[in-house]
Amino acid sequence: MNHCRFPTLPAPYDRALHEAITFILERCEPLGIIASGTIIRGNPGPNGDFDLYVIHARPQRQRIQRRFLGVPAEIFVNPPSMIERYFEDEQRNARPITAHMLATGFVILDRDPVIEQLRERARALLTQPPNPGHTHLLWQRYLIGSQYEDALDMIAERPHAAQMILSLAIHAMLQYRFWIANRHLPRDKDLLETLRDVDPALADLGRAFYTTADLSQRLTLAEQIADQTIQVRGFFEWESDPEAV
Repeated sequence: MNHCRFPTLPAPYDRALHEAITFILERCEPLGIIASGTIIRGNPGPNGDFDLYVIHARPQRQRIQRRFLGVPAEIFVNPPSMIERYFEDEQRNARPITAHMLATGFVILDRDPVIEQLRERARALLTQPPNPGHTHLLWQRYLIGSQYEDALDMIAERPHAAQMILSLAIHAMLQYRFWIANRHLPRDKDLLETLRDVDPALADLGRAFYTTADLSQRLTLAEQIADQTIQVRGFFEWESDPEAV
């Protein structure tokens, strides 16, 4: 604990974080610990938590969820090699969650040069767009269009199931707007707000869709969202490139 440094936090978060770090030091042999999450960023909601990234040398990974003095904490334990894999996978999926935690988090413990090396790599990844290829975008349009078409086919006979699927399709359409803008996908709780920076008109349509309970209005808004994102309303002709098997 002598080698740890802590951010200035209000009660009860300050003591809770100390309790969490004590728990980690008793359970692990960390090379480094990085704290992230809404509490660290200073904007916690009623259910705000700590995201604590623990980097160790063992070839093991573990996920631990605990409360410390009533404050929830998500603890991610990984070796550097696993973190590099997360970097690659999440960059490919346009969701650099690990990179964001490591790059923007507060370094509580740093016992090895690999900690700063990983943070430097994380900072670099956050500046790199996902660069989806034509095939990826085509597949996304196909999958989202099929989901949207399924919802429309069911709306008369199974309206509740249809609206569930329709909501999923609209969510995917709004995410697709980030793909074609070559932007990382925001967290779901930030999606509509971040979308305002990319396409304010589409963000307004999305808000209206999720706000109204009127089915006819939802269907009209869904058409407009589909036209502005995937630009199809269901089946469309396409073909993939031949692949050797």
